[in-house]
Amino acid sequence: MQQKYRNTVEFQVSGAYALFSEPVTRVGGEKSSYMVPTYEALKGILHSIYWKPTIIWVVDEVRVMNPIQTETKGIRPIAYNGGNELSYYTYLKDVCYQVRAHFEWNENRPELAGDRDENKHHNIAKRMIIRGGRRDIFLGTRECQGYVEPCVFGEGRGFYDGPPEREINFGFMYHGITYADEAVLDEDQGKMTVRFWKPVVMKAGYILFPRPEACTEKRHIRSMERKEFPDKSFSGLREFEEEGEGG
Repeated sequence: MQQKYRNTVEFQVSGAYALFSEPVTRVGGEKSSYMVPTYEALKGILHSIYWKPTIIWVVDEVRVMNPIQTETKGIRPIAYNGGNELSYYTYLKDVCYQVRAHFEWNENRPELAGDRDENKHHNIAKRMIIRGGRRDIFLGTRECQGYVEPCVFGEGRGFYDGPPEREINFGFMYHGITYADEAVLDEDQGKMTVRFWKPVVMKAGYILFPRPEACTEKRHIRSMERKEFPDKSFSGLREFEEEGEGG
């Protein structure tokens, strides 16, 4: 396991199905899931639990609790030129993951420095985990509903429990997207960057994620300006936070 930060959160997310789309399989209109959740998908779940532009969620590790199994379904999505067409989507079935993450300050937001209260954000995030999140939870895609609950990371019996040397290698895998708002490296400033990483190794059910800036396999997609928030965007903010601080 990685080190546990002072503002660490731990939760379990589960669902009947998940679809962490592998980009290569989407060219023909069909979708196939990676065998394990991507960093970006887990970060999206954290955003649905609790997020503000003051903070950046960093996913430290995930533990795969259930056996990895898939199911293929025939889907009729709406075609770009109208009508419906038959596609086959390959989902993960009966998934359950334990997640450990922490947050850091978004240094690209100096105007929000006055909101950098670690205890406040940490306590609200933990309460939102108890509530199951502030927004609906999705496991990769909207049709895959997820459910969040608190847990102690590493506790409970997992399907892949065993000696640490028990490894499964998933090879080359999509990691996530770095937007201009959260870019750390100078070379990524003012750009939208897609990241990949390898090798993706699961040891006894645990996957340790590299930090976004540690991913050397990446591609700059396009130029992107940092989103500006006018002052009126934060009106009523205290009332919103008090809602989260309540019982």
